[in-house]
Amino acid sequence: MVKVSLRIWAFLIACMLLLSGCFPPPKSIDSEYGREHSELQQAQFEWKLVTSWPKNFPGLGMAPEKFAVLVNQLSQGRLKVTVYGANQLVPGFQVFDAVSSGSVEMGHSAAYYWKGKVPAAQFFTSIPFGLTAQEMNAYLHHGGGLELWRELYEPFNLIPLAGGNTGVQMGGWFKKEINRVEDLEGLKMRLPGIGGEVLQRLGGVPVSLPGGELFTALQTGAIDATEWVGPSNDLAFGFNNAADFYYYPGWHEPGSSLEFLINKEAYETLPEDLQQIVLAAARVVNHDMLDEYTVKNIAALQELKRQGVEIRRFPSEVLQALQRVSAEVMAEQAAQDPAIDKVYQHFLEFTSGVRAYHEISERAYQQVYE
Repeated sequence: MVKVSLRIWAFLIACMLLLSGCFPPPKSIDSEYGREHSELQQAQFEWKLVTSWPKNFPGLGMAPEKFAVLVNQLSQGRLKVTVYGANQLVPGFQVFDAVSSGSVEMGHSAAYYWKGKVPAAQFFTSIPFGLTAQEMNAYLHHGGGLELWRELYEPFNLIPLAGGNTGVQMGGWFKKEINRVEDLEGLKMRLPGIGGEVLQRLGGVPVSLPGGELFTALQTGAIDATEWVGPSNDLAFGFNNAADFYYYPGWHEPGSSLEFLINKEAYETLPEDLQQIVLAAARVVNHDMLDEYTVKNIAALQELKRQGVEIRRFPSEVLQALQRVSAEVMAEQAAQDPAIDKVYQHFLEFTSGVRAYHEISERAYQQVYE
């Protein structure tokens, strides 16, 4: 069971409620009706939340668990959220459809899983050489990104919210060395989203597999390489026992944002105070995940080094090729899909501005230690 200090979270939630105007919710359908509104304030609600992760999976899977605890505590039991892991109610890759149809009220997943339904959704997890976690949170909550995301999901009866961020991921585990671009040819690698398309352009073979199958696939040689998240989750999966080389940086996912999906009709049925609790709890959990990953990755990386794992940086030649092809893929997709083009142009404008600022702030400070 997840233990959350109500005293600590209550303070954070109070701060978030003050900030909730930065993403105004759809208006409560009964907020203007006296008696009905009063009855709603006393009503109790029970929601199901399905996820793409195994139940209680460290990091990714704990965000919905913490969310459920917070909502239950802050609503004093008026809104009870029950979390179901992948395959307990629906398969992990069917979360979007389940929430959209209303068979469940909420989901927790990653937007790039739905590229077949909403190609532009990939921007709201991460794209190759895109935004870091800090930049992504700024883009979503104050840079207009969340409004575009909601616009994309509106036809599916869904309200998206940021649901955590893992930070810059690792480049992945490889059974062979990557010394030049040609080493990617024929490489079978678990790599989702646009990153997989980039790998394919360079002669690789992207493979889509759920997390639970990755270790066996890597160990048996069904795949030659895999990315997952970072040191904490990777150590828990034991990838270091199946591959010799651990590469960085995670060019494909520099700031991987997770998502909460809310059925719009279910949300609008809630009284306004419960709506605000849902929004604020998601915001707190979103930030908490990044903090937790940062701390746990520190310890996990030290342990991997202790065990003798070879941690290597991708050669500059390889990174340059990946970056060039990533830009080509994005430009082609934008030219073919007006929705992608709209999000891409908005995304590029924000990226240009934030990188110019970080060049003389974050990056300039980090260079002191180089």
